Amino acid sequence: MASTNAGLTVFFDERTLAHDTGTGMWEASPSDLLCEQELHPENSIRIRNMKSVLERGPVASEILWSGGRLAEVSELLAVHDADYVKAVRALCDSGGGRLTGTTVVSAKSWEPLLAAAGTSLAAADAVLEGSTRLALALVRPPGHHAQRSQADGFCVFSHAALVAQRARESGLQRVAVIDWDVHHGNGTQECFYDRSDVLTVSIHMAHGAWGASHPQTGSPDETGVGRGEGFNVNVELPLGAGDRAYSRALSAVVSPVLEKFQPELLVSACGQDASAFDPEGRHNVTMAGFHGIGRQFAELADRHSGGRAVLVQEGGYARSYAAYCLHATVEGLLGRAPELADPLAYVPDDPRRGEDAIRRAAVALEPAWGPLA
Repeated sequence: MASTNAGLTVFFDERTLAHDTGTGMWEASPSDLLCEQELHPENSIRIRNMKSVLERGPVASEILWSGGRLAEVSELLAVHDADYVKAVRALCDSGGGRLTGTTVVSAKSWEPLLAAAGTSLAAADAVLEGSTRLALALVRPPGHHAQRSQADGFCVFSHAALVAQRARESGLQRVAVIDWDVHHGNGTQECFYDRSDVLTVSIHMAHGAWGASHPQTGSPDETGVGRGEGFNVNVELPLGAGDRAYSRALSAVVSPVLEKFQPELLVSACGQDASAFDPEGRHNVTMAGFHGIGRQFAELADRHSGGRAVLVQEGGYARSYAAYCLHATVEGLLGRAPELADPLAYVPDDPRRGEDAIRRAAVALEPAWGPLA
């Protein structure tokens, strides 16, 4: 079916804003030593600002806004275990609490969690049905750390995985998920680790495993198991990698793997916490870098899926700058020159930074795909 919208459709549901993560010592529990606690980094302000910048910025004329919906529990079961979904619901119904040391739900979180998952699926369905070519699910909380039966890193349900599975169930044979959130997309990886029909790619900082809720390391050596061997790609970049390292990772590793895999749909776990000013990552990516990521992703979609792609909002915790970085990403996606000026300082790039990490990722994939360059 031909697409009826040549720009970007952003799917948004106001109900996601009611997910209350509270305050504390940043993402941890409150400290008795402090007179003023911090907002939890995953709060509604970040998404409100993203929506505002997209509505008021130079790209506004090319964006069509669409509402979201609540997911059915049966839809969550496409990637999550039933007992896990029941446990999340029970914690919300009991007044809320911590699913992990950093992952919080409140008494009112259940509906927002369903809205985040359902809105992501609404974006997927719109692209799969042909009513739009390019869709962004502007949702919270993020999802790419959520595994089949384990919450992690602010994430409860795995939105990108739900989108990829929906695409498979629609009849597509090969789907690729590309994740440029600064943290390893361990949840998406875990959902498809033994499968060859969904290629999972994560470009992230080197942080390793961080406990029982995140046993995956994000190493390039984690390439999949069984039929999934070679179909999980990790590009583990050093701290402060910068714009050029992300661009090189996409061109030197992701692009050649996609050429071999030939996906019919691209899905993005789209985060902005790799920015130069994000407290959760600080990978020194600027607005120019995010513009380049958006442009390269759109080029990959044009090459492999007729320009069709679904992006799902992930991290981005510098509440003002993340919004600007999302706008820059959208400018790149739409093939527009950067019009929104970077309001913060530019961090110079070292063109060599990240090369060893990119080479290591490519070498790890050679047994499955052969030389990538």
